[in-house]
Amino acid sequence: MKKHYFTIIFLFYELSLKAQSQLNIPGGVKISFSDNPAQSEGVTTVKILLILTLLTIAPAIILAMTSFARVVIVLSFTRQALGTQSLPPNQIIIGLSLFITFFIMGPTFNKINKTALQPYIDGKITRNEFLKNASEPLKVFMFSQVYEDDLKLFLSHSGIKTKPKNLDDLSLRILIPAFITSEIKRGFQMGFMIFIPFIVLDIIVASILMSMGMMMLPPAIISLPLKLMLFVLVNGWDLIIGSLLKSFS
Repeated sequence: MKKHYFTIIFLFYELSLKAQSQLNIPGGVKISFSDNPAQSEGVTTVKILLILTLLTIAPAIILAMTSFARVVIVLSFTRQALGTQSLPPNQIIIGLSLFITFFIMGPTFNKINKTALQPYIDGKITRNEFLKNASEPLKVFMFSQVYEDDLKLFLSHSGIKTKPKNLDDLSLRILIPAFITSEIKRGFQMGFMIFIPFIVLDIIVASILMSMGMMMLPPAIISLPLKLMLFVLVNGWDLIIGSLLKSFS
């Protein structure tokens, strides 16, 4: 686990260094230091602001390239289906999602460590080679999980006329949004399947209360403990987490 944390932190650091060495602003304008002290000071300030912005959004970018989105969506749907409102709390949901993500992404992070991080630390590869080697395992993981329809959607709107022949020709600009879209779809599909048994239980409880003439008693008061009992008896959390792990295999 420590290797995974170190690998991600080092990726953030290298991305910030790359941005500091050469920043390209949309429109083809390139920022560089000037011999003029006043101009150099202004450019340095802009660079610092851009680097801080990059470091702020870098965790969100990395999480978008992993299994985190699907995991947190499914766990959130599970909480809503149970009807427990804020239990488990958001901190628990996010924390559990992060650790499940590290577990799922373990082989990918290990490959990044072997092919990119350690060779770069030993001075065997350059910074550009490090970034290339580090991005390849992530591309392989995302491509294995992306829906073909989502990939075609972003390819058709990218303006690229030539179809990529292999994974190396596929840009991260296309692969990342297609992967995120596919992850949201899968998360909602799994959430729908989780909701079905609880909805059936709610309908049964509401029907029984209506037939008994207890219309003033909210069905949620009766169905909530039944849902919890059912979820505990079937070992629900293990089933949910097990299904998540199998969905990435």
